[in-house]
Amino acid sequence: MPSTDVAPASSVSPALLASDRLDITDLFARLANLLDERAHDDARDVFAADAVVHGRAGELHGIEEIVAFLRQSPVEGVETQHVHGDVLVHLDGDRATATANQLVYFWREGEPPHQQSGLRTHCTAVRTDAGWRFDGMRITVAWTRQG
Repeated sequence: MPSTDVAPASSVSPALLASDRLDITDLFARLANLLDERAHDDARDVFAADAVVHGRAGELHGIEEIVAFLRQSPVEGVETQHVHGDVLVHLDGDRATATANQLVYFWREGEPPHQQSGLRTHCTAVRTDAGWRFDGMRITVAWTRQG
């Protein structure tokens, strides 16, 4: 009977690979939290200084543009909940690609959601001295439902 043991494709330990994947997956959770809590300066802990974000609003270049956009985008009285799932991470040394599905719920205090959206997020990430950061992101709206 053939052996089921497979040697790792690289000299990087499986534990380190798992740790990197968790760190990149954590970026999605931190992104959701900063958006929902309007903690816009926390974007510096999620995005690299030279990150580029593509979305419906256009293209943002660099962390300062990203933070400025986040500060001006909330609608007064409207709360959000961002939920990421189906996160896939592909590592390549100190670079990675990652995708995730995102559900976004919009509501006013004491009311059920008045809008929901399903998004697909494609990202690139880079290992920095401060840890993993997204350096590229493309956000595509798959669907939106009102009411």
